[in-house]
Amino acid sequence: MTLPIVLSLVALAFVALLALLWSHWPVWLKGLLALSVTLFYFFANEAVHSMWGWPSVDHLPARFVLLSAVFDEPTAKRPGALYVWVNALQDGKPVAQPRAFVLPYSKDLHALLSEAMKKTRDGVSQVGSSEPKAGKAGFAWLRPGSDEQVVKLRDLPVPQLPEK
Repeated sequence: MTLPIVLSLVALAFVALLALLWSHWPVWLKGLLALSVTLFYFFANEAVHSMWGWPSVDHLPARFVLLSAVFDEPTAKRPGALYVWVNALQDGKPVAQPRAFVLPYSKDLHALLSEAMKKTRDGVSQVGSSEPKAGKAGFAWLRPGSDEQVVKLRDLPVPQLPEK
């Protein structure tokens, strides 16, 4: 799936190179073309990396089953992160493929995920929910940290089997 994307980028760069070298466009238009192809490269690079299994920086699904978590505690050089592997729930059933997410490090969330992983190792599956953190009204892009989430975890209820 990513090979066609990479080949498309190479074809776009080749056409842009031809336009830069052999066209009679004004210099400002050639500069604009070179700048836009360069910016598009970085945008496409980020999109391809998100498909290759790197943890997603998107919000967690509204409801999910926690599969695993890895903790990268902050140091003087790194801010730290929490990596979780979850299976989203749709219509009360897990989706076909799990997804990895990266969350900003916080001690409270670290403790919550650590306790959930202990329960998971003991055989008690954990179901979670995620919702955006409530904040001040206004444009979210004007407030730093407005993309934070409130994550809650609880034990997955034991399924009730019908009587024989």
